[in-house]
Amino acid sequence: MKDVQNLKDDRNMAIDRVGVKGIKYPITVLDRANKIQHTTADINMFVDLPHQYKGTHMSRFIEMLHVFRNKVSLKSISMILEEMKKQLEAKSAHIEIRFPYFIEKKAPVTGASGLMDYKCGIIATSNGINETDILVEIRVPVTSVCPCSKEISRHGAHNQRGEVSVSVRFKEFFWMEDLISLVEQSASCEVYSILKRSDEKAVTEKAYENPKFVEDIVRDVALKLEENGNFPWYAVSVENFESIHNHSAYAYICSDKNQFA
Repeated sequence: MKDVQNLKDDRNMAIDRVGVKGIKYPITVLDRANKIQHTTADINMFVDLPHQYKGTHMSRFIEMLHVFRNKVSLKSISMILEEMKKQLEAKSAHIEIRFPYFIEKKAPVTGASGLMDYKCGIIATSNGINETDILVEIRVPVTSVCPCSKEISRHGAHNQRGEVSVSVRFKEFFWMEDLISLVEQSASCEVYSILKRSDEKAVTEKAYENPKFVEDIVRDVALKLEENGNFPWYAVSVENFESIHNHSAYAYICSDKNQFA
């Protein structure tokens, strides 16, 4: 049968990225507590296309997913990228894998167990000289109590749920759980999936005694990443979904001051 993708194109225009987006696919990721975890990912996969080719072979992206679906991890991502380049005869390859990651958390007083889901992602690129750049991203829900509200109010203080987004480059393998914990320790209090009355009392009081602006949280996360030593590059943003304002509060820090959010 005629292979239209391999026909010559005379427009002399290379394409930086061509591929497939929005694939929902079951994958297996590493889990510190249970060794592996089954989850469902949203995946984007791209390669470059030289100017002389009309198109790429889209079906090969899906075929490779089937081969690697049980091997998706920080340790295997370079191998996946190299196989993409090989199978699609490309110089560069790019993959984005975003998935819910579940951690069992116990309520602070009663010990009631529940599953918390965190939005995680692996974004990786391999260039024409086999250099691989890998970013890991997480989104962590947190609680914050407004220091200003606490200071000026006779009774209570307003609090809200927020979301901390972190992207990092790293030197050595690390567990998602550790990065998530680093973020949660920087907020007024953690968020839980299940709380009894005694737990609600404990987390409310903990947050009240630990008020933080978005500026406090983003700085504390950035400082912890600096002190960790494993993250040569990071970007941190915090958004509080305000409880008494019709807007969100936002703060952002990037280790590369030439890069904007």
